[in-house]
Amino acid sequence: MYFNQQWTAEHRPAADTRLIKDIKKAINAEYSAIACYEKLAGNAPTQQEKDRILEIQKDEKRHLKEFSNIYTALTGSKPSYKITETCPDNYKAGIEFAFNDEQGAVDTYLDIADKAQDPVIKERFRRAASDEQNHAVWFLSFIQKNARNTNSRRQNVDFGAKGALSAASLTLPQILTYALQDEYLAQARYNNIIGTFGNIRTFVQIKEAELRHINALLPLFQRYQVPVPADTSQSLVTTPGDIKGAYAAGVQGEIDNIAMYDRFLSLNIPSDVRMVFTQVRNASVNHLAAFERGLARG
Repeated sequence: MYFNQQWTAEHRPAADTRLIKDIKKAINAEYSAIACYEKLAGNAPTQQEKDRILEIQKDEKRHLKEFSNIYTALTGSKPSYKITETCPDNYKAGIEFAFNDEQGAVDTYLDIADKAQDPVIKERFRRAASDEQNHAVWFLSFIQKNARNTNSRRQNVDFGAKGALSAASLTLPQILTYALQDEYLAQARYNNIIGTFGNIRTFVQIKEAELRHINALLPLFQRYQVPVPADTSQSLVTTPGDIKGAYAAGVQGEIDNIAMYDRFLSLNIPSDVRMVFTQVRNASVNHLAAFERGLARG
């Protein structure tokens, strides 16, 4: 209990019924948030987001305990709990719901703190309001990240291997551009993985190989007077949730890369371009095998 028996005896008779009603509403809101964040954590696209949501949930559990203790001290009875807010099943809708809910909680808790006469209640709800504001910031960052990733997926349809494989027809400038874009994308992907999980040998070695692929492709642009595309690949990369996800991303990236070069090699292309593409494709087959071994190890 946060309150001693003397405090309880003195204040319970004079407790404001509106304040008690507001605290009961806050208790059910916390109980609902705990259930919602369990669902959101299960749907989170990355381990980092899942962990952060579970940390937020820990705060809500602490709030629930504190508010329940206050309610018991004011009324002499323990509160009942019920879910009063329905959390969306869709992750994007869920984090938007959570952001709005947290923002609303800030105002509610500050209002309760203003109404309360007891300094302990004031302090607990002001601290809770500060927590909820921090939570809102985190959920806003998830919303923005989700929006960037959605936009990236749209862009990715016409970038690198995906663009090459979906194109109805291909000119030599397009072929060279798609090939270099995909090698840029591989570099960005492996830089992201190394930056997140450390210098895993497989990714370090293959990242170096991808740089050699880029250096092999660049002279072709000068030879055939094709403008070198800007490297926007970093905006298309998402961070895997764990190392297994990193290997899976490597597998899928190399599968797409090989399929792209297979399509290019089926076309009537200059012999020097064919030679470079063949070398790069064969190296990608080796990369795929290395990633598949890493994925199998888990």
